[in-house]
Amino acid sequence: MTTTYASFIKYLREERGISQSVVAERCLMSRTTYTAVEKGTKELTLAEAEALTKLFGISIDELLRTQAPDHAKYTQMILAFLRLAKDSHHAIKKTKLAKLLYLADFSWYYLHKKSLSGVMYRKIDFGPVADVYFRLLEEMEQTGVITVQQIYRDEYHMYEIEETRASAKQTLTLIDTSEMQHLANIWKQWAGASTAEIVKFTHEQAPYLASVTGELISYDLITTEDSYTIY
Repeated sequence: MTTTYASFIKYLREERGISQSVVAERCLMSRTTYTAVEKGTKELTLAEAEALTKLFGISIDELLRTQAPDHAKYTQMILAFLRLAKDSHHAIKKTKLAKLLYLADFSWYYLHKKSLSGVMYRKIDFGPVADVYFRLLEEMEQTGVITVQQIYRDEYHMYEIEETRASAKQTLTLIDTSEMQHLANIWKQWAGASTAEIVKFTHEQAPYLASVTGELISYDLITTEDSYTIY
């Protein structure tokens, strides 16, 4: 049996571009011991867990609860929001979609102590964005799953995203009924809002305010919000 946090620890190490040897040294572990932790064949001691969370800037609670990123499910979440937008006759912008996905993951964590997709989000100027967001959109466009159209507003340019007819036949098997209802509730809340409005909202939430620009955002920070401000 492998530990639930092994893949998350590996992800954090690789995201920072440091070697197993460096992590082991900083956390006062042997290389063999740390390798076993990353493989999921060794449980962390309390001292080891505290050292790792200090190194990676996360809480022990978050370390033990964070699941491995599910990129396939995250992709289906993208498609779910695109379909919700189409059904309500709204165009959806790339930046707004990124914020809807963030709200879906973090508010689900608030309610259930785990995110929907397990992907990690980073603080950038335009709000929290998942590390894999732009790469997955590019892959989806290249494989004919979505179309991305550049539009202009004054001196700025934006991008509208739409699912292709071929992709619309795909069943979203990784999202259950309660999760789909959660996405629908978030869409209902923000369907008529502009990109600027949803960006402003995410900027005023604790996860964004308490994070450092360019760094990963801790899911645990959403737990300080009131229930009516999670989305």
